[in-house]
Amino acid sequence: MSALPTPPYYAVIFTSQRTPADDDGYGDAADRMVALAFEQPGYLGVESARGEDGLGITVSYWRSPEDIAAWRRNAEHKIARDSGRSDWYQHYTLRVAKVERAYAWAREDGLKDPQA
Repeated sequence: MSALPTPPYYAVIFTSQRTPADDDGYGDAADRMVALAFEQPGYLGVESARGEDGLGITVSYWRSPEDIAAWRRNAEHKIARDSGRSDWYQHYTLRVAKVERAYAWAREDGLKDPQA
């Protein structure tokens, strides 16, 4: 995510542990969910990381709780969630948080405090 949206907005924080054995179709499904989310009203962006141990954190950003609920009702997203539970995840946790303040810093910004 290159630019932060202007708060307030919502973050859906999905922390998961992959199963060691089943990788069949996971990457394609994950890529498809990102592409599909981009088409959803209220979608603002995503950040994701996964360690070699299979622990991953994906944070998607949304304008409203209603937009998050609509994404949850998406039929293709439901199929991917079902596959996650049956094949790809050992366990996961999902959290929804309201972002009220956000700032960013990059090396090219120098030593200036981004909150100053």
